Amino acid sequence: MAKSKNNAKRVSYIYVPSQVINTLSSSSLQTLLHSPKKSSRNRFLSWSFCKSPRVWFFALFLFGFLGMFKLWFDLDPLVPFYPYPCVTKTQGNSSSTGYSTSQFVFPSDGEKLGQKDKDVVPVNGMGSKAEVGLASNDGKGGESAAKDEPLKSIVQSKPLVSNRHAKSDGDGKDNEFWKQPDGLGYKPCLEFSSEYRKGSEVILKNRRKYLLVVVSGGMNQQRNQIVDAVVIARILGASLVVPILQVNVIWGDESEFSDIFDLEHFKKVLANDVRIVSSLPSTHIRTRPVEESRTPLHVSPQWIRARYLKRLNREGVLLLRGLDSRLSKDLPSDLQKLRCKVAFHALRFAPSILELGNRLAERMRSKGPYLALHLRMEKDVWVRTGCLPGLSPEYDEIINNERKRRPELLTGRSNMTYHDRKLAGLCPLNAAEVTRLLKALGAPKDARIYWAGGQPLGGKEALMPLTREFAHFYNKEDIALPGELEPFARRASLMAAIDYIVSEKSNVFMPSHGGNMGHAIQGQRAYAGHKKYITPNKRHMLPYFLNSSLPEAEFNRIIKDLHRDSLGQPELRGSKAGRDVTKYPVPECMCKDSHTHFSL
Repeated sequence: MAKSKNNAKRVSYIYVPSQVINTLSSSSLQTLLHSPKKSSRNRFLSWSFCKSPRVWFFALFLFGFLGMFKLWFDLDPLVPFYPYPCVTKTQGNSSSTGYSTSQFVFPSDGEKLGQKDKDVVPVNGMGSKAEVGLASNDGKGGESAAKDEPLKSIVQSKPLVSNRHAKSDGDGKDNEFWKQPDGLGYKPCLEFSSEYRKGSEVILKNRRKYLLVVVSGGMNQQRNQIVDAVVIARILGASLVVPILQVNVIWGDESEFSDIFDLEHFKKVLANDVRIVSSLPSTHIRTRPVEESRTPLHVSPQWIRARYLKRLNREGVLLLRGLDSRLSKDLPSDLQKLRCKVAFHALRFAPSILELGNRLAERMRSKGPYLALHLRMEKDVWVRTGCLPGLSPEYDEIINNERKRRPELLTGRSNMTYHDRKLAGLCPLNAAEVTRLLKALGAPKDARIYWAGGQPLGGKEALMPLTREFAHFYNKEDIALPGELEPFARRASLMAAIDYIVSEKSNVFMPSHGGNMGHAIQGQRAYAGHKKYITPNKRHMLPYFLNSSLPEAEFNRIIKDLHRDSLGQPELRGSKAGRDVTKYPVPECMCKDSHTHFSL
C-alpha cells in the first residue's frame, strides 16, 4: 500500500523507563530524540568526503607538487639531468671508456663530493678575467666575447677558490692542496712601442707580399707554429694567408684552421699587427711561390730578412713548412708581445668547441674544485722517449720491439739506457708514480680528477693505481652526455682542444710529462693570474721513490719541500736561456704596473 504524502515523515519511538524520564529536562529529552545537525566546519572530516575521488586526486597532486618543489631546490643548476637516473655509483665497474672505477653520477644531498656551488667562483669567471684566448668564453660559444673589444676582458685576477675550499677536504681535515700560488701582482700588459705602431701603418697597406705556411703535428704543436707564422709575417711585412694544417699521418685528422679556431676572431684581434687573408688574391694565384723547407733552428729576425725578403719582394709569395722551433725564443720586446697576443688572445677555439669544453668544465666544478692531469702514457710516447711503462715484462717487450723496428722515432739521447733516462727525469711518470706524488702533495682522497690524454698502453690496467686511490676519476667520455662528443669523433685535434679547455679551467693542473700541451697550459694559467700548476720535479724526486725504507711521513715532507717552488709561481723568462715567452710571459707580457696597458 502506498504511503500518503502526509505520512512521508516517519516517526520513531523509543522505550525509556519512567524513572529516567523524571530525571531529564525537556531539552535533554529532545537531545535524545533528535540528533543535532553536524556543523558545516566538520564536513571535511566526514567519511563520505574522504571517499570522494576528487579529494584523493587533489592529495596526490599536492604531494607530487611538493616533491617536485623539493627536488628542484636539491638539483645543481649547472648539472644537466643524467640520462640514467637509476644508476648509482659503483666501485670496480668500468666507465664508458673502461678506465674509471666509478660512474660519473650526480650525488644526492647525503653524498658530499665537495663544497656547494655558492662557495666556488663560476667557471666563466674562474681564476681571472684574464682568461681569454684559447680557453676563454662566456659559456655561449664566444658570442658575447665577439661583441667586446678583443683585449677588454683582461682585468684584475680573482681568487680561484674560497678559503673553505683551500683549507678543507672531504674528511674535514686541513688541506692546502687547493691553495693558489701568490701571483705577486703580475697582470697582462701588452704596450707596444711607438715604432711598432708606426710600422703597422706601412705593413697593413702592403698588398704585394704574401706568406703561406703549412703547419704540422698535433693541435698544440700546430698552435705553436701558427704563433711563429704571425711573427714571421710581421718581420717580413707580408700579409699572412690563413695557415694550412697538414693532414696528420698518425690520426688521419683533416681538420682545417676554421674547424679548430675562431677565424674571424683571429683576424679581428690581429687587425693592427698583421693583415690576415683567407686566400691568395687572383693576382698571385698563378705565381709560383718561393718554397723554403730547411729553415735552421732558432733563427733571428735579421736572418729571416736576409734570407727571404729579397726573393719575397721579387716573387710576391713565400711558402714555409715545418716552423716548429725555427724562430728564436729571444726576440725584441715588441715581437715577444706579439707572440703573447697571438697565443693568449687571437687563437680562440671555435664556438662549438668552446661551448662543449666550458660545459664539461662546469660539470667538473659543480661540486667544488677539481684537479686536471695530462697523462702521457700512450704507446708512441713510451717509444719516442726511450722509456718503459713498467706495467709488466710483456708490455716492456712490446715497447722495446717497436723501438728496434722504428729507431727513427726515438727523439734523442739514443746512447742513454732506460735507467739513465729515468734518473735524469726524461721519462713520463706512470700511474703509480702520479698517485704517490699526488698523495705526498696532499691531494684529498675525495678529490675530483679530470684526466686528459690518449689511450694509455695497457688500458684500464695502466690506470688502476689512480682509480684505486681516487674514486672520482673522469675523462671527457665519462662526463659527456650521450651524443655530445659525436660531432668531434674521429677528429683528434678537436678532442685535444676539448681536453685543453677543461684542463685549463681546473683549479690545479699537473702533467705527467712535458710536451706542447703542458707548456701551452702553463703559459695560459700564468697569463690568467698564475693559477696553480704543479711541475713534477722528476730528476730530484725519483731517488726517493726508489727508497722503500723511507717512512711515508718523511717521504711526504721531502716531496713537498722539493715542489715548494714548482706550483705555478711567477718565474722570469730570462732566468734561463731559450725559454718561450708563451710559457713564461713575465716580464715581457706581464707587469706589476698599477695601470695595465693594451695596444690593439
